[in-house]
Amino acid sequence: MSVKTIATQPFQDQKPGTSGLRKKVKVFEKPNYLENFVQCIFDTQPEPREAPLVVGGDGRYYNRQAIQIILRIAAANGCARVVLGQGGILSTPAASHLIRLNQARGGIILSASHNPGGPDEDFGIKFNTPNGGPAPEKVTEAIYAASLGIDRYHILDTPDIDLDRLGTTQVGDMPVEIVDPVSAYADLMEQLFDFDQIRALFQSGFRMRFDAMHAVTGPYAREILEHRLGAPAGTVINGIPLEDFGHGHPDPNLVYAKELADYLFGPDAPDFGAASDGDGDRNMVLGRHFFVTPSDSLAVILANAKLVPGYRSRLTGVARSMPTSQAVDRVAAKFGLPCYETPTGWKFFGNLLDADRITLCGEESFGTGSDHVREKDGLWAVLFWLNILAARRQSVAEIVREHWRVYGRNYYTRHDYEAVDSKAADGLVDALRVQAATLPGRRLGSYTVDYADDFRYVDPIDDSVSEKQGIRIGFKDGSRIVYRLSGTGTEGATLRVYIEAYESDPAKHDLDTQQALAELIGIANSLAGIRERTGRDAPTVIT
Repeated sequence: MSVKTIATQPFQDQKPGTSGLRKKVKVFEKPNYLENFVQCIFDTQPEPREAPLVVGGDGRYYNRQAIQIILRIAAANGCARVVLGQGGILSTPAASHLIRLNQARGGIILSASHNPGGPDEDFGIKFNTPNGGPAPEKVTEAIYAASLGIDRYHILDTPDIDLDRLGTTQVGDMPVEIVDPVSAYADLMEQLFDFDQIRALFQSGFRMRFDAMHAVTGPYAREILEHRLGAPAGTVINGIPLEDFGHGHPDPNLVYAKELADYLFGPDAPDFGAASDGDGDRNMVLGRHFFVTPSDSLAVILANAKLVPGYRSRLTGVARSMPTSQAVDRVAAKFGLPCYETPTGWKFFGNLLDADRITLCGEESFGTGSDHVREKDGLWAVLFWLNILAARRQSVAEIVREHWRVYGRNYYTRHDYEAVDSKAADGLVDALRVQAATLPGRRLGSYTVDYADDFRYVDPIDDSVSEKQGIRIGFKDGSRIVYRLSGTGTEGATLRVYIEAYESDPAKHDLDTQQALAELIGIANSLAGIRERTGRDAPTVIT
């Protein structure tokens, strides 16, 4: 058993995106590819050596193999101790909690989130800092810079360990503590929510279905919903994590969680439905015959936060990503709370959370969270809704419609064009940037442009500046169109188009969203020349 120093050469494509480094599995399987990136983490984040490192992932294909490599590199680089989820499993929010609980030096999380898994699909790796959150840009830039100049990595020549046996084992001189991935997280949820009240809700005959999509949340949902809260067995479906997510796409939306959506809109629909994604940080919430948009979900959570024990007396503020609808802004204004608008990416919420500027935060891409961890948290959002439902004893539809009567409705949709040719997508956005300067004051259909810009964010905590975060077109009546290229895909580019309009009249709150936004959708498509530049006649996904 010895430390080997292996000569290597840099790869030019190891720049982390919005949430780490994501590539096809076959890319990560290239000799030295994963090893290079992991070594760069240790080269740029060396301290404090005495603190443990948290490691785990969403269980997708290549998760186990990658963990064995990470452990050997960690041992070779003098890591004091590793805390590892049993079987290599840790949901992203559970990993964030363990980092904070163990005062760790950070964590290495293996996930490509909501992307498909399997030998021909996606894999990902990211470093989370000691606060439990995704690495900020100064850290990811340092890792990337190191990856361009790396010429060696250190690795311990030692056999694989049994990832499934709880307890402490050794990789060389480095202890590896293999822990139950669920228990600490479930205990945290029990501290935040009124489990007695939710348990009584289930005892009253309340019916729910949770679709874990054969992803990481299955064991967490079974322990919390079925065991601790007493929901009937079978409430959680697709609850066993599989390396390929059961040949599914673990993205909780109306397209990829169609089985759940069809059930909630069917004749025997339960009272409540929910789903989570590959690594457990996203959520979709539905009532009987009723879909809750992520933006509305965040607004409803804030409006009802005082019903939940863990938030009753500690609301300091709220934040949303720039493309997310302004529905939560209206709640914050009524409560006299500050509301921050940030770029997309949970790392931007981290500074605000650490500074106690905000308690709740969320984004339109099915992500909601709070200061309990430093990641978005899918199951937490579901439990928040269950606590609200248990306290109010109204249906999901009644709660949301009442919310609209008080605050008005922000009609909102996102159109995703996936796997678009990267050059075509870049050209579309570049053309919009040039066009933006000419738009203010122009009439587009029945709308007049108020402002148009490329969103620039100055972090109020550390004064860091993030440029080119999405093109915003705002109209005089408060409506918006936003264009952005997503950084979470592995093939081509994903163009996201966000369309929003505010309606105060309760008589107009039950329109079909796509119909209510039809004129704005047409303006968005023609202004950007989507069909001409991408060749796409329709979005891949509409949410």
